Amino acid sequence: MPRSSALPRLVDRLDRLSEWLGRGLSWLVLAMMLIQFLIVVLRYAFSVNSIPMQESVMYLHAAVFMLAAGYTLRHDGHVRVDIFYRAMTARRKALVDLAGTLLLLTPVMVFVILVSLGYVGKSWRILEGSPESGGIPGVFLLKTLIPLFAGLMLLQGLVEAWRNLLILTGRLDPEAGHPDHHEEHL
Repeated sequence: MPRSSALPRLVDRLDRLSEWLGRGLSWLVLAMMLIQFLIVVLRYAFSVNSIPMQESVMYLHAAVFMLAAGYTLRHDGHVRVDIFYRAMTARRKALVDLAGTLLLLTPVMVFVILVSLGYVGKSWRILEGSPESGGIPGVFLLKTLIPLFAGLMLLQGLVEAWRNLLILTGRLDPEAGHPDHHEEHL
């Protein structure tokens, strides 16, 4: 069964958003490596140190880590204890994944959003900048990644919960439900 007929349009679009965002953010890794290489060359070859360049590596790393977490969830790339899971049937895996999404992922991400809003709001009110002289004046933007991360994880969690529910009800073939089998539809 093709994914587009199994997943409702909104859920399918959220799934595609995670894929698009993850692939787009992967380019930031290349930028981060190039900047880090330049930092090392400038420091050791020319004795030049650049705080904005150093901070930009941190910003890029945070953006990749926080904003691509939904993509990682979509591709089943998060760490789990696989000793029992890998030997389970596809339906049992779907049940475990659904329970994990509903009982762990969702409450934790809602908590992260609720707890971070005040923290991020204070940072925005003062337009918090770098504590380093000449640093990037956008710490408030960096902190904004926290609730964005949790929101994107919640959205992808919704997609995964729906996909697992379809597998459990027999309306989606477990192999057809895996996003790696549908890259041609992107």
